Amino acid sequence: MESIKRVEALLEQMLKPDRLQHSYGVAKEAARLAVLHKADEQKAYYAGLCHDICKNMPSEEQLQWIKRSAIILDDAFYCQPPIWHGFAAAQFIFEKLGVEDEEILGAVRYHTTGRADMSLLEKIIFTADLTEANRDYPDVQTVRTLAEQSLDQAVFYILRYTFGKLLVNGDRK
Repeated sequence: MESIKRVEALLEQMLKPDRLQHSYGVAKEAARLAVLHKADEQKAYYAGLCHDICKNMPSEEQLQWIKRSAIILDDAFYCQPPIWHGFAAAQFIFEKLGVEDEEILGAVRYHTTGRADMSLLEKIIFTADLTEANRDYPDVQTVRTLAEQSLDQAVFYILRYTFGKLLVNGDRK
């Protein structure tokens, strides 16, 4: 696994400035939540840094990284390009950065979608992505408060909030 300095240098090459700032914000928030919830602070910081590493890649390139993984995905997944970057990032950091830690790979892979039986680190990255200091949406303070008390409650709230927005907005982008 590459050092933090190597990852930071790579992020500076791969991400637009606002996405780079977000990645540092997620890493910092993930480390804070890890300490609060008794998880590995360094893994949380590393996963937070890497979670959006493929976000600014063209969709076609993201898709190529996804296809290199051993994960079997359904047609519904392939109709949702906005969620591809997490799956692409997990494969990218596995191959390019030598990350073999399944906790980190899972946290990066599922940071936008979540999944059943999420690990503690997966919950931390999922939540940190929506609570880092630069996030500003109507319910952000509620989610931040919940994250202080219970990651399960924060994740549940995020999922309800997201599904509610999807139901209201339908297929509008």
